[in-house]
Amino acid sequence: MKNAKTTLICLTALLLASTVLMVITVEAQNEYMNMQESGSIPLPSGVTPDVTVDTHAGLSFRPNPIGVNQIFLVNIWIIPSTAVSQYLTGFKVTIVKPNNETKIITMNSYYGDATAWFEYIADQPGIWKLKFEFPGGYFPAGNYSVPPESYAGFAMGLKVQSFTKSVYYKPVSTEWRELKVVEGYTAQSWPQTPLPTDYWTRPANPVNREWWPILGNYPWHGPAKGGPGGEALWNQYYPNTNKYWSSLYRFIPWVQAPNTAHIVWKRQDAIGGIIGGDLGQDSLPLQISGTWNFPSIIYGGRCYQIVASYGGNVKIYAAKGGVWNWYPTGLWRCYDLRTGEVYWERPISVTAFGPPEQQIVSMPEPTAIEYYVPSGEVPGAEAWTGTGTLISLIHIGNGRLIKYDPFTGIMLGNYSIAPLTSGTYYRNGYALSVQALGAGNYRLINWTTFGGTASIKDRIITNKTWPWSSLPSTIDFNAGIAVSMSAITPPGTEVQVESVIRAASLKTGEEIWNITFNGISMFGTECADHGKFAFVARGVCRAYAFNLNDGSLAWESDPLDYPWGQWLSYSGCGSAYGLLYELGYDGVYAFNWNNGKLVWKYEAPALSPYETPYTGRNGTTVYSFWGPLLIADGKVYACNGEHSPSQPLTRGWGLHCINATTGKLIWKIMGVFTPGAVADGYLAAGSIQDGYMYVFGKGKSSTSISVSQDMVAKGSTVLIKGSVLDMSPAQPGTPCVSKESMETWMEYLHMQMPIDGLWHNETITGVPVTLTAIAEDNSYFNIGTVVTDGYSGTFGVAWTPPKEGKYKIIASFAGDDSYGSSSATTWITVGPPPKEIEIPEYPTPTDYTPILTALAIAIIVVAILVVYDIITVRKLRK
Repeated sequence: MKNAKTTLICLTALLLASTVLMVITVEAQNEYMNMQESGSIPLPSGVTPDVTVDTHAGLSFRPNPIGVNQIFLVNIWIIPSTAVSQYLTGFKVTIVKPNNETKIITMNSYYGDATAWFEYIADQPGIWKLKFEFPGGYFPAGNYSVPPESYAGFAMGLKVQSFTKSVYYKPVSTEWRELKVVEGYTAQSWPQTPLPTDYWTRPANPVNREWWPILGNYPWHGPAKGGPGGEALWNQYYPNTNKYWSSLYRFIPWVQAPNTAHIVWKRQDAIGGIIGGDLGQDSLPLQISGTWNFPSIIYGGRCYQIVASYGGNVKIYAAKGGVWNWYPTGLWRCYDLRTGEVYWERPISVTAFGPPEQQIVSMPEPTAIEYYVPSGEVPGAEAWTGTGTLISLIHIGNGRLIKYDPFTGIMLGNYSIAPLTSGTYYRNGYALSVQALGAGNYRLINWTTFGGTASIKDRIITNKTWPWSSLPSTIDFNAGIAVSMSAITPPGTEVQVESVIRAASLKTGEEIWNITFNGISMFGTECADHGKFAFVARGVCRAYAFNLNDGSLAWESDPLDYPWGQWLSYSGCGSAYGLLYELGYDGVYAFNWNNGKLVWKYEAPALSPYETPYTGRNGTTVYSFWGPLLIADGKVYACNGEHSPSQPLTRGWGLHCINATTGKLIWKIMGVFTPGAVADGYLAAGSIQDGYMYVFGKGKSSTSISVSQDMVAKGSTVLIKGSVLDMSPAQPGTPCVSKESMETWMEYLHMQMPIDGLWHNETITGVPVTLTAIAEDNSYFNIGTVVTDGYSGTFGVAWTPPKEGKYKIIASFAGDDSYGSSSATTWITVGPPPKEIEIPEYPTPTDYTPILTALAIAIIVVAILVVYDIITVRKLRK
């Protein structure tokens, strides 16, 4: 019986296990039932596809020109892309060498993006020809498997995609393009970086890839779940880049902006740089705590910014006398724009370890400035009897309007705006919100933030019927028209082939026109200004503009450069000075708002043609631009980058300051920056490669002077010496350098670059110092202008004072875009020349030479006679 029971239990367990396995198997079969091949196939004979897609082909290669036996990179792609579960087959690149030898390269695209690439050796000098052809591809309706390595599929949490309609991508090809291969020419690769032997600090610059073997940490237990960086990687690829813009058009008026790469101060908000060890050359994080590290507001030379929380608990006393411990989850910091000095810090939100009903207390971050006006000018405004203007920092969100004192950070008011939840602050003291009434009915509420009324009904200016559930981000407030653009996806597909553009009046709340556009925009290129709505269309390398009053086509722009003009930054459009600015993978474009003519294009040539796959005009290898731009004071600030930067990071990316009207470069500096806020001649930019916030602009200088002797006689020469030093908090006591040397000098001090530049061909030069002397009688003497030594900041010049008396010697540095002026003085007294020394006359001494000579001869003669006599006497005796 005992054995029988045991056997029965085992059989039951086996049956249950088999049942579970059957259930799992059945579920898996259902999930992957009728799975189609992921690759495209030729269009079957007699089949009419449900959706036919017009395609655009792209072909790029770099470097061009290239040296014999060097490797060039070829990129090919088709627009539009496929679903993440599909790829295109039959990509064909024909290469014709100078000797007419033909090579055919065939390959398939990657999943989801319709792109591919390969490398090839340029083994013959002369002109090569390349052409890309796509034979067309058909995807039947059905289920398609999303590969585990698909990043887009991972992002959307997909395993299988089901399509109810078939799709056919039409055949397409590029024109023949030429590659120049030159005998004896070498396209220079990025130089190898030796391991550091001198003093160095963290974070290590991602440019220095060869440092990774020495950058491991102890202890090291391997990467986090989901790969290195985990959530930080996700935030890197999907940043909310529009959070801090105070203008829909990226234009900040009424401010000065820096003309120099001079770094005034910096602050590190996160650990960055190369990780090293078993993670090799990867560098993380590329984003700081889900947001960019720069201030959201600058007012009166003060910056306001959310920063990471500090350690320790905050004790808050409950109403009944109990004590709760709270942990601050963020700080609202106020600091000086020019020096970084912190004025005050306050918790923005804290987490309570107390009763459940009191778990979160929040003081949201302010995002705008309100300049208060006297009572009576707007409904609901409180009386203000003081003098001047009342300033508040405000936050609108979560059904509240909150005001803060900019000097202390104290909350001045907390008002309900229910039933509204949030609003777009579009003008000083005014906001727009959309209220949902249910059953597809909406209202556009125009209301004021002025005053301290507790009821939203007392703040309402206008209340209009609204056609949409939200307020679009593309608005021309001068015209009073908002525009919504949405891509149309045929049912059962993911292919976006056309768009619907709608416009509504902010004044009447009515939809005033509705058109269909045969194509879709590059997301983030849309902009409404000057009575027009403009965007760059995908694949066709052109911008289009429609008149806001009636939706008619205003213009088609001059074409963007092929091939990378087909790719634009998702968040890189701006408008100022009558120009529409667009960031692309081959440069920065500026179009005339009136007619769409290309006014200028700025390209950033790559420091090494092998560092990036992108090419500009004439085949030049260029760095791509990505992310938000900032426009102020006649300048455009834009940074190199990509949508999804691969590891290791591209070397040579930088922040570029460009003349907004001519497209000429003013300055640039190496690094991966996000230009964030500008005021008072300073630019705050967050670096996503090393975790620092950098502030660029003018800093203080300090000039010193001394003389080798302070009391000299007339006719003497003195050495005047001194120095001109940078006293900015970022590098106090270092030499002031010329504008021409600024980029190399800043990269040396802060980016771990060589002092003589990347290619070791730079010389640091100093700044001019004017030396003058003022005598006691106020006569003026121009000693001259001397240039300081660039590496030490010192100078020296010899000077001979022209007359007797006391002199005031002044060394003056006039300042420049990088430094403020400074001067120093020293004193010298010039006495009469020394009296000439009188030499007395003495009688000519007697010359005893003849007498001594005669005496010497006489002695010699006597000696000879004596010797002769002795010899004679000896002979006689014998």
